[in-house]
Amino acid sequence: MTTINDSPPASAPGLAPGGADGTASQDRLEALLAFVERHPRLMVLTGAGVSTECGIPDYRDAKGAWKRSPPVQHQAFMASLATRQRYWARSLIGFRAIEGARPGPAHHALARLEALGRVATLVTQNVDGLHQRAGSRRVIDLHGRAEIVRCMGCGASRMRHALHQQLAARNPDWLGLDATVGPDGDADLDGLDFSRFCVLDCTRCGDGIWKPDVVFFGDNVPRTRVDAAFAALAEADALLVAGSSLMVYSGFRFARQAVRDGKPIACINRGHTRGDPLYSLKLDAPVGETLTALAEALS
Repeated sequence: MTTINDSPPASAPGLAPGGADGTASQDRLEALLAFVERHPRLMVLTGAGVSTECGIPDYRDAKGAWKRSPPVQHQAFMASLATRQRYWARSLIGFRAIEGARPGPAHHALARLEALGRVATLVTQNVDGLHQRAGSRRVIDLHGRAEIVRCMGCGASRMRHALHQQLAARNPDWLGLDATVGPDGDADLDGLDFSRFCVLDCTRCGDGIWKPDVVFFGDNVPRTRVDAAFAALAEADALLVAGSSLMVYSGFRFARQAVRDGKPIACINRGHTRGDPLYSLKLDAPVGETLTALAEALS
């Protein structure tokens, strides 16, 4: 595996040569450009690292370890009212980060690469919908979309902001709380009494549980999405991983399949990833800057 480790200063406008990091930056760009030119039809797999520049935190540090408590488990959410009270109270505060987020450099660059015919399919582990808002069209939302909620009883769906408006009306004392925002619309509200938080059931079926239309930990990715992603990988020339540590198996499986199929893998990510032994090319580099420079070089 070829690994290029580069840490340009925060003020660097791009990856063109110049300054102390110019040679390393140019080497990085040339290696990625050569990879894409050899494999013009890419399947891209993205993770939280493409959205951190948009104000949405990620879960893991540069070593792949949890930065905070792991997210809610599907079984606990479904079985425990207390877990749902805690989840929706934290979400009422923390989801503002996703609602207010706008596509960042990585999202725009990937949309541009799709328009150039370089990205055949984009598979994202993120639930923020920012790839579509940036203009990407061939997107598979592997873990669902956070702005939609679904009744686990009757299957009814609705927009999350409408449910949040009702939750806010029923729990007005919680609106003034300020907390550190976490990934996927969570917020750090530990130490509070969540038993007084009022959650809402589905009015269509009477008592169905509202759950975000996303794959929680302990749940399974719908088979149709998995099959679509594997089909896209089969048609691609290579796999490009961007902003993902691949610590979750739902994403890592595609890297393993690419290896089985003899398809090369390039990765752009800060720090360690689960797939490091599998890559043909690893760039320890800023995702947004790197993809932007790649798109400009190919235009």
